[in-house]
Amino acid sequence: MKSSTKVIVSVSTDLSSDQRVLKVCESLMKQEYEVSLLGRHLKTSKVFLKNYKSQRFKLWFNTGALFYANLNIRLFLKLMSSKVEVLYANDLDVLPANYLAAKLKKKPLIYDSHEYFTEVPELLSKPSVRRFWERIEQRLIPNLKHCITVTPKIASVYQEKYGVEFKVIRNFPILGETKKADKLDYIIYQGALNVGRGIEELIAAMPKVNAKLWIAGEGDIEHSLKEKVQQLNLQERVVFLGRVDPLDLKEYTRKAKLGVSIEKKLGLSYTYALPNKIFDYLHAATPILYADLIEVKETLKEYAVGEELQSYEPDVLARQLNLMLESNEYEMWKENCLLAAKEFNWQEEEKVLLSIFGNLST
Repeated sequence: MKSSTKVIVSVSTDLSSDQRVLKVCESLMKQEYEVSLLGRHLKTSKVFLKNYKSQRFKLWFNTGALFYANLNIRLFLKLMSSKVEVLYANDLDVLPANYLAAKLKKKPLIYDSHEYFTEVPELLSKPSVRRFWERIEQRLIPNLKHCITVTPKIASVYQEKYGVEFKVIRNFPILGETKKADKLDYIIYQGALNVGRGIEELIAAMPKVNAKLWIAGEGDIEHSLKEKVQQLNLQERVVFLGRVDPLDLKEYTRKAKLGVSIEKKLGLSYTYALPNKIFDYLHAATPILYADLIEVKETLKEYAVGEELQSYEPDVLARQLNLMLESNEYEMWKENCLLAAKEFNWQEEEKVLLSIFGNLST
């Protein structure tokens, strides 16, 4: 595929909140592809200025089946009316519009699955909705030629189910010059505030933890988490930062004493996950308390960068956090984080992306 090729990248979320999508666009721009990014306009959307075209759709519905229908109709009409050589769909919820447009326009389609979509905890409690998305998967994925996902385990599951090869591109940060920061007495959690992330247990442990907790992100359980903080009278010790600008988040993470990533094994999407936040912590030289997840353990096995979670029980969790904060191994963990960052970075992962673009076919 030649440079200067027109690529339309689409996503169902606010454009500024998905760092993987932004890195993909930047990598393509560096190779002189002409990139347009399509996404969703929210009331909280901030000004989005990049060196490529972008458009946010104002939708009539924000949740449920009508939202997904509204989104895919708008996407389909935009794709059909645009000059484009390559369509790039991020996740299953924008695949229908991209698939149909690619077929009608006879253009190559790349499908980038950021998670095991039908196994996320939010769908496990909604069997009818889950079956709907499973039918979408079963109908569309076997007909795709160019597929990407985020971990080897998810790739192998998709290949076994649908007979389609999924390339693995992990969502690592861009490797840059790392400036060491003085660590302050707070622990950071960054990412979505959704069920199964261990945030409730983390808050419950905080009365006995010798540090503050900073929570960076938004999500479905944000209100209940804030209520829990009030119930425990932790307003001075647990800080909700909300959605944070990526540059500010990087600075908060660099100054944090510890980073936490303690997802539970709720559904195969989490069980096989390789959370982005772990690698943000590595690049910030911030030691990590991480969950016993298959891909996490496999990836970090050669690096001592923190500790594996012992228990979600609040007293045990609090004790482990306090011991980590005062550990004699703390400085070693910080150095090992930076060593790991040299291996786990976007500059290596983008090579796979560019090889896919170099070998596209319809």
